[in-house]
Amino acid sequence: MSQLQSACIVDDDPIHLFGMKILMKRLDFSDEVLVFQNGQEAIDGLLDRLGAGKPLPLVIFLDLNMPIKDGWGFLDDFVKIPHHNRERVTIYVVSSSIHPLDQERAKKYEVVGNYIIKPVNEQELKQILVGKD
Repeated sequence: MSQLQSACIVDDDPIHLFGMKILMKRLDFSDEVLVFQNGQEAIDGLLDRLGAGKPLPLVIFLDLNMPIKDGWGFLDDFVKIPHHNRERVTIYVVSSSIHPLDQERAKKYEVVGNYIIKPVNEQELKQILVGKD
């Protein structure tokens, strides 16, 4: 049995997605991995999921720079989702940006657990799993 029921990756970079899926599979991270290409697709998909009576994924890996709706737009919309299990969700901002202002801005969101510089490594994923126990 996997560590988590479901996790989610919001990122438009196919190479990053490929690497994350391999790492997550190796660690048996979650039974299900939802993948969305941008923030709007993710919000729509998560709202559809709630509408179908399914819980939100407990871990969301969020890129900042995406077309249509970026990570900031996603965060602004996500915090408005009616509660359900939203308070149990932790979002990990995963970005290639090393800009301190981005890191500070991300920490202003209560739902953000950490800011991880790409690429994510196995150790970082293991720490996330330990934190969710």
